[in-house]
Formats: sequence, structure tokens, C-alpha cells
Amino acid sequence: MPTNEIIAHLLLLLCLNLCSCRSTTNKTTHSAVVRNVNPVGYDLSNPDRTIILPPVLLEISGITVIDSTSVACVQDENGIVFIFDLEKNELRDHFIFHYPGDYEGIAGVAGSFYVLRSDGTLFETRPDQSSDFTRQISSVGGPHADYEGLCYDKRNHRLLVVGKNNPKRDSRDEEKHPVFGIDLRSDTPAGETVLEFYLHTITIYAEENNVKVPDDDGEISLRVSGIAIHPLTNMLFVISAANRMMYVFNEDGTVHYIEKLDPDMFIMPEGISFHENGDMLISNEGKTEAPTILLFKYDKR
Repeated sequence: MPTNEIIAHLLLLLCLNLCSCRSTTNKTTHSAVVRNVNPVGYDLSNPDRTIILPPVLLEISGITVIDSTSVACVQDENGIVFIFDLEKNELRDHFIFHYPGDYEGIAGVAGSFYVLRSDGTLFETRPDQSSDFTRQISSVGGPHADYEGLCYDKRNHRLLVVGKNNPKRDSRDEEKHPVFGIDLRSDTPAGETVLEFYLHTITIYAEENNVKVPDDDGEISLRVSGIAIHPLTNMLFVISAANRMMYVFNEDGTVHYIEKLDPDMFIMPEGISFHENGDMLISNEGKTEAPTILLFKYDKR
């Protein structure tokens, strides 16, 4: 773990950020507007709440709902978990779990947090333990890739991990974007492919529904930055920061819905999570703008 000097330096920087951001952290609510609810239950053009995050979360890269009033966040520079209070609009707590690194995803499971590093390494940590509790539990086990998507699959008690780029892009299976599952019931969890997104079917859906899907050199690319399972429908929601898209897949990996996101609202959508009632949270990295969390209430009509 980091030396005491590194920890003290990080905490000093954190305190400075916290002190400087109290006056800038605020929320905005939207007055009643005509809602344009999409087939999966959200009006992505009108967030029900916009939460401005403090500067220390400028590069927020992953979120996970803890309860109705709080979320846990990671950002892609320091090995710190931040606890953000959604009611008070402020950082409530934080704890260091590992060395600085490129951390991209976080999932909460029964009091523990699992954090995904971009090289596919997973760490388990707890807020009520010392930093010595943190342990490296697994690596994805798939091909080398930049891994960013992480969520908890409650029904199967496993973690799901998805690469930003298709790790099979240089193989015969380049049309299949794999989802890796890590079984938390195992003492020695290892990743295995449990789902595959077929890029060809994404192309067909987009063409048939007049959705313009960004591509790279003429090829469809998911460019996954965050994933989450809807608590009521069990559909898998995938967001892409690079393409500013939302993809929704059925449990078997087939395409259910695709929507292009407004780049003025979704500056850099990196994290996604759900409340138990289906309300959706999407976090955005900041650039010249402040980082945000957008809340979209679930409308199941």
C-alpha cells in the first residue's frame, strides 16, 4: 500500500478540494415539461435532477448506488473510493484502497466494493476496514483490453466486466463483443465469457430504427464506458462516453434499444447505476464544465 507520506499528501489534496468545492456544489431541478419517455422507461432529454460534483471528482469514472441517499464513486487517477450524499449534495466520506492508478468501475456487494482497474484487475475493499483489507481478487482473464464496464449481477451473484474496446477485434470473433462474468461464490474467481454482443445485430437495429451509430473507420464499435443491470427488468444498460450512446440489451445479449445521447448534456458519460425503484443515475466526467450526476426517474408505462 502507499507509504504514509503518499497517503498524507493525498489526504491534504483531498481536504483542499473539499474546502474549495463546498460553495460550488449545488443541484438543479427541472420544472414540469412534456416528457418523451423512451421504450425502456426514461426521458433522456430531460433529467429530473442534475447534481454538480466537486472538483476532486472531475475525472469520475464509475458509480454505484449504496442506498436511496448515497452513491460510491471512483475516479481514474487515485485509488480512493468517495461516498457522495445525494440529499446534502456533498462528499460524506472517502477512503484510500490502493496505489494511484487508472480505476474505471465500481460495484457494491453486501458491504464490500469491487473496483475495476483498466488492465482488468479487480480489487475488493470495505469502508469499515483499514486499507490493509483491500485484496486483489481476480483479473478478467480475457484478452488484453482497456476494461471500463463493471456491475453486480445479483441474480447470479457475479460481477460482469466489459472492455471499452472489443478484446477480440484482432481475432475471427471480432464481430462479438464479450461480457465476462466473475463468480463471487468461488474462492478463486476467474473470468469467463457469459454473454456476447453481436455488432452485426447492433448495425441492423440501428438501420431499421434510423439510429445513427458512430463508428471507427466504417466499423461499428460499442466503446463501452459503463454498464448496469436494471433492477426491475434485468436488462443490461451500456453507455459509451466516446460515442455518446446508450445501448440496452436483453438478458441473452440481444439488442433491445439504442439511443443517441445529447453531447451538450452527456459531456462524458462514464458511470451508470440504478436505485431499487428503477431510477437511473449517469455520471459525467468534467472537461471545461463541472462533473455531474444526472438522475432520470423510471417511467414503466
